[in-house]
Amino acid sequence: MLLKEFCAENMERVPAAIEAGAKRIELCDNLACGGTSPSVGVVRAAARLCREHDVTLMAMVRPRGGGFAYSADELQMMDDDIASHARSGVDGVVFGCARDGHLDIPATEHLLSTVRACAEKSLQVTFHMAFDEILPEEQLDAIDWLAEHGVTRILTHGGPTGTPIEENLPRLRAYVERAAGRIGILPGGGVTWQNCEELARALGVSGVHGTKIVEL
Repeated sequence: MLLKEFCAENMERVPAAIEAGAKRIELCDNLACGGTSPSVGVVRAAARLCREHDVTLMAMVRPRGGGFAYSADELQMMDDDIASHARSGVDGVVFGCARDGHLDIPATEHLLSTVRACAEKSLQVTFHMAFDEILPEEQLDAIDWLAEHGVTRILTHGGPTGTPIEENLPRLRAYVERAAGRIGILPGGGVTWQNCEELARALGVSGVHGTKIVEL
């Protein structure tokens, strides 16, 4: 069965999304700027609800909108968010670091070490659409690096923001082929409850992501 990950801004639509069949929630704030870290109270409420319904909860770790190159102070904020999310009962965290068109390896290594240090719970990690900011000629190598360093999945549109995802299927297929058996590829951006099954079949993926991934 296709796993549908619902991207939620706060708790407002999470109960309905679960009722409509979402089996994983990505919890954010400020979706208008691509999503930022949700509050502790919202995360705790979502964690309680998701546990009751056997739904996986992923929480965003992002201190601001804009780009994905973070200062040392911002990385400390992200460390604190990861630790807080872990204490609040999430199943995983969502972040991404890219700088000048390249995977930001030092920042990503730093955050992954913080994830590993959260002894309260083993956490999944989704590397979000910062992946799409990496130069195309470096993306396949980035998949290798993320897989080798324990990232669970990569959320990607497969092309520039705003392009129809159907136009990006060849690139997404290349990601899926490179990632096979090592790391998940999670298509998002223009994936809806109406087209997700067809897209998943075309790509051979087991999960899809979006704000409209279930019919509400």
